[in-house]
Amino acid sequence: MRIIHALLLSLLFFFILIEFAYALPSGFVYLHQVDMGILQDIRYAGLHNFIGRPVKGYEAHECILTKQAAQALSLVQKELQKSSLSLKVYDCYRPTMAVADFIVWSHDSAHQEMKPEFYPRVNKADVFNLGYVAEKSGHSRGSTIDLTIVPYPAPNQASYRRGQHLISCIAPYHQRYQDNSIDMGTGFDCMDALSHGTNRTINKLAYEHRMFLRQLMINNGFEPYAYEWWHFTLKDEPYPTTYFNFKVEKGI
Repeated sequence: MRIIHALLLSLLFFFILIEFAYALPSGFVYLHQVDMGILQDIRYAGLHNFIGRPVKGYEAHECILTKQAAQALSLVQKELQKSSLSLKVYDCYRPTMAVADFIVWSHDSAHQEMKPEFYPRVNKADVFNLGYVAEKSGHSRGSTIDLTIVPYPAPNQASYRRGQHLISCIAPYHQRYQDNSIDMGTGFDCMDALSHGTNRTINKLAYEHRMFLRQLMINNGFEPYAYEWWHFTLKDEPYPTTYFNFKVEKGI
């Protein structure tokens, strides 16, 4: 009887863990629940981002989105798979506590370790005024995504170690950090005019790649952002005026 009782308690505990793992606000899903094929490289949960450390609120490398945004993104993925390509997401839902962390960082002139790669020609105090970071981010509404296109099967991604030599995000494709994306003219989160979605001064192939991604996203209900080629928001987002602050935590 004691063994049966212990087993029942173990099963109950297991199901409680599952329940908590999926305890997202109503209307939100983990992207892998909708499409397991979309690659994830959640930069703000790690070290390789413009701050150089995990951002507050990112406790797992997970993409969380509204159900509508995830389903629309899956349609884009299906189109790309026909051409042996895949989406890769860099950032999805972003808690408002993370945005506050960005604001604090922008006022701290002492820490500019990541400047050589992510904002080589920009003063970090100006990143909000220049439109590269927002004080109220659409990401916090749950239907905005930062992404790129990678070949499929995906090539190996370069490793990143804290303190390694950094290469400018505006350097030529084969010189800058190799994150397995096709050439989009700059690296991800590159705070520079070359990152503007329709900038024609990048090389011809990279511009064609941007336009290809842009049109795919528009065709599936997303709107591009002028200052960042990687940034798109679902046009008919379900929470257009609500900014969420729950943490990005591990899902099952």
